[in-house]
Amino acid sequence: MTITIGVHNSNPTLYYLSRLDHAAEELAAVGETVAFHTYTNGVRTGQLLTEGVIDFGGTGSTPPVTAQAAGHDLVYTAVSAPRPDHGAVLVTEDSPVQTVADLKGGTVHLAIGSWQTHLVAKALDDAGLSYATDITAERSNEDSEKLLRDGAITAWVIQGPQLAAALRRGGVRVLFRAGDVITNRSVFFTRRDLAEQRPEVVAALLRALGRADAWAEAHPREAAAIAADHQGGTADDWEIALRDLPWRVEDVTEEFLAEQQQAADIFVRTGFIERPVTVADAVARRN
Repeated sequence: MTITIGVHNSNPTLYYLSRLDHAAEELAAVGETVAFHTYTNGVRTGQLLTEGVIDFGGTGSTPPVTAQAAGHDLVYTAVSAPRPDHGAVLVTEDSPVQTVADLKGGTVHLAIGSWQTHLVAKALDDAGLSYATDITAERSNEDSEKLLRDGAITAWVIQGPQLAAALRRGGVRVLFRAGDVITNRSVFFTRRDLAEQRPEVVAALLRALGRADAWAEAHPREAAAIAADHQGGTADDWEIALRDLPWRVEDVTEEFLAEQQQAADIFVRTGFIERPVTVADAVARRN
């Protein structure tokens, strides 16, 4: 059997895993081979799992919640350590916006459907505001930074090397960082059949993730050069971003499930998902 791992640019562990031999080596030990399927939008991960296009994937916090709401039967397998500095909400240096509450009535650019939705929705909810009615959420694009600097939008949610580059250029400031609101973890999940019928395969995959993380942590300049060459940006900005990441895979805990449930509840209240989700359903049942 070939285990197909989904890869997209927004999940750094899987991105580097696809460029190393660790998955092949770990899966060979349990009698399996590996293939990688590259796609552009992590929001599609749940759908790709259900369709059998991939067997294992990883995203930020929002896509597994929206996947559950869409009826996809997924199982959480592991999470990264918290990534408090991986992303932030930026405003211009001279913006009158000083607090989350000041975003009311404004336009915020973000990667809708990604962990950034969780970040903004939770921050607004904590401030007594609603993602659905108190801001205009628009999908970020290649012009988002210019629109922010020109005053055409109120705030911009950004991460990784783009965040490092924007701060390096100056003229903007951090309204709040991801870690001020959410733990901002990478989340790894699979289909229920694989999680429950082949736990040794999942264990092999998690060992491979840990090895990929260890490689990236030990080789930040090489990892930065790979990403810059493939995804754009400068190696210096990539290195800043990669050094900010905690390269460590952790177990799925009750605390993590509670945070996901809180996100799901906010999403229902704001209409971002159409039906309630019980996050605890997305764990493997043991005989």
